[in-house]
Amino acid sequence: MLFSVSLARKIKTFATKMVITSGNDEDRGGQEKESKEESVLAMLGIIGTILNLIVIIFVYIYTTL
Repeated sequence: MLFSVSLARKIKTFATKMVITSGNDEDRGGQEKESKEESVLAMLGIIGTILNLIVIIFVYIYTTL
């Protein structure tokens, strides 16, 4: 119970320290670049997962023959 009270206090103090800033052109360019990087990484993750599944299927078929 003591842990949850101290955690709640930390969250309240953290929330009061947050500052909202308006984005400028440099931030938007950085966000667009970051978004593109995230998209590429997500696509690579999907491709890697599909390749892993294909390998698992081939190994399963090979070991059962």
